[in-house]
Amino acid sequence: MKTGRILSGMRPTGRLHLGNYVGALENWVRLQDEGWQNFHMVADWHMLTTGYEDTSGLQSDIHEMVVDWLAAGLDPEKSVIFIQSDVKEHAELHLLFSMLVSKARLERVPTLKEQIRDLHLDEQTISYGHLGYSVLQAADILLYRATHVPVGEDQVPHVELTREIARRFNFVYCRDRAPVFPEPEAQLTSFPRLRGLDGHRMSKSVGNTILLADSRSRPARGRRRRRPRRLRGVGVPPQVQRRRCG
Repeated sequence: MKTGRILSGMRPTGRLHLGNYVGALENWVRLQDEGWQNFHMVADWHMLTTGYEDTSGLQSDIHEMVVDWLAAGLDPEKSVIFIQSDVKEHAELHLLFSMLVSKARLERVPTLKEQIRDLHLDEQTISYGHLGYSVLQAADILLYRATHVPVGEDQVPHVELTREIARRFNFVYCRDRAPVFPEPEAQLTSFPRLRGLDGHRMSKSVGNTILLADSRSRPARGRRRRRPRRLRGVGVPPQVQRRRCG
């Protein structure tokens, strides 16, 4: 059976719902049990691209999301689970990669256009961090030299941009040396679009979700945040090596 190394993560938004399970978690656990090298990231810096004005609930959201990861079957003994901001090399590599990609290229990323539309943002005032979030994603993936990235079809353009950045870096800095970064493959995952309590697509923004933590009798309503505590098995991944070309 072919295996490799994957990097996948989620923005911390608190408790997860059934759509998150069938769309990502179920696949993560399967790959973990098949012997893949799994790196799973709490993407707290990515959360700041749209939620930088209020971070008061971020720590609680991180805690609740990772609890659901563990409850779904992710095993810290088999998969590396870490918080993005604990590994400062993500930001360093993001800075270096930002020199290799143009503003025009970033503006063509389809999901960025969708976010501008769905969040009613002004293209003229969008932040630099939001515009470049796909470059940070490339840094997330390539820092661990992931060979595959499990994504849905809508996220394939992000993987393609990551491949372009890896190719550009290797061309500029490793012409007479072995490439530093692999060009990761998009590992397409197919999953059903679950309907929420109102019959429409399940989404937290709509408020029609069934959470993984809900009781069997009925979905819970009106949750109170719990004080976060330290999670065992969650922290900085094994040493992130800084390699030079060659």
